[in-house]
Amino acid sequence: MNTGQMFNPGMDAAREPASVPDTVLIPMRFVWPYGGRIVFLSGSFNRWSELLPMSPVEGCPTVFQIIWSIPPGYHQYKFCVDGEWRHDEHQPFISSEYGIVNTVLLATEPNFMHGINQGMPSGSNMDVDNEAFQRLVQISDGSLTEAAERISEADLQVSRHRVSVFLSTHTAYELLPESGKVVALDIDLPVKQAFHILYEQGISMAPLWDFSKARFVGVLSASDFILILRELGNHGSNLTEEELETHTISAWKQGKAYLNRQIDSHGKAFPRPLVYAGPNDNLKDVARKILHNEVATVPIIHSSSQDGSFPQLIHIASLSGILKCVCRYFRHCSSSLPILKLPICAIPVGTWVPKIGEPNRRPLAMLRPSASLSAALNLLVQAQVSSIPIVDDNDSLLDIYCRSDITALAKDKAYAHINLSEMTIHQALQLGQDSYSPYELRSQRCQMCLPSDTLHKVMERLANPGVRRLVIVEAGSKRVEGIVSLSDIFKFLFG
Repeated sequence: MNTGQMFNPGMDAAREPASVPDTVLIPMRFVWPYGGRIVFLSGSFNRWSELLPMSPVEGCPTVFQIIWSIPPGYHQYKFCVDGEWRHDEHQPFISSEYGIVNTVLLATEPNFMHGINQGMPSGSNMDVDNEAFQRLVQISDGSLTEAAERISEADLQVSRHRVSVFLSTHTAYELLPESGKVVALDIDLPVKQAFHILYEQGISMAPLWDFSKARFVGVLSASDFILILRELGNHGSNLTEEELETHTISAWKQGKAYLNRQIDSHGKAFPRPLVYAGPNDNLKDVARKILHNEVATVPIIHSSSQDGSFPQLIHIASLSGILKCVCRYFRHCSSSLPILKLPICAIPVGTWVPKIGEPNRRPLAMLRPSASLSAALNLLVQAQVSSIPIVDDNDSLLDIYCRSDITALAKDKAYAHINLSEMTIHQALQLGQDSYSPYELRSQRCQMCLPSDTLHKVMERLANPGVRRLVIVEAGSKRVEGIVSLSDIFKFLFG
């Protein structure tokens, strides 16, 4: 519904709400969360002379946003939605000679806040809770993090304690779905066949079964395939493409142990023991096993006998499933966890692009789509990360390359026909894609969030199946600012 007349460039600038004559400009995020096809922003900060196009949020097509730098002061603004002027009824607004407009007060000094309050138009609901709205502006912007409300150490400890109590009093049985399947591989299978199975089943790992020992002895994962491909590309390697056809998983695990110098006093290799959990183990212990051993999942194995014989593989546990339990339990009592309301930019979680003056922060690994697949695999191994954001020349997010993407090379034996140094990441990502537009963000594999998103929102999204990390981007430009993973969340919750 049209709530006011159309603004045009000829509006009398003398009648605009005043702002402080200052050269300081502060970036602010404006949001229109009520849908539309084309949404613009205009306001007194640009003298109503320009319609600023707003961009839809990835994964939330009804939410539009824009970051625009404005001077400190009192401003009015309005949204143009599909040709009609609208205001946000859930933000401060007033009725003026131009119709109903939203208002915002942006101050950098306490004395300025006092002066503006005295000169504000009567009837404005800005005087109801200016301080609370000011905090909202600062937090949603993300550039004024230092001024954002911080959680107290007491609230942090209370939140962590309540999560710890929940995880300690619930077991892995609660992770089991009503129906589903688990895949295990015979350790005597050829490596080539094993990776075809991983690709066809759409999984990135599988427990290994040793018939001679009648027990599970390890896992085969996408990381193994990465190491094998790097070994094949090594001119000094003893492993050839022909041998890969008959090379068994057992033989590879032995060879991997020698490569990693896992050798006993007699010179015999001993592969890494299987990390697993039982159905009666509490969720806190399961999560700690995943974090401590730096694995993505742990098999849940049940045995009805005292000696552990006749084991049954009943589930593959992940941090995502555990986080889903946490979110489900606290969904209707989120106020009992004060940390959930904080924006992720205000808490120490995730890996962020280093800012000026922060030389000791761990750099965030990113690559261009033209980089070689060899460079991506080397980075995954050497930086010990599970994914790499793929960005353009402006560091805006295009896609993401994950360890599990390597299994696509099993399709049609692509690994036997490519040169890792010549294939680009863009070409590698296209493998196995029946229909894929270049650099189109695919919602299921390239999940994003904003620095201003709350920890609660981030946790809810990470609890979705298949989502292991969120790339933190700047609104509008999609410039990569960081990445937050499931393990980051649990490390923060555990303290």
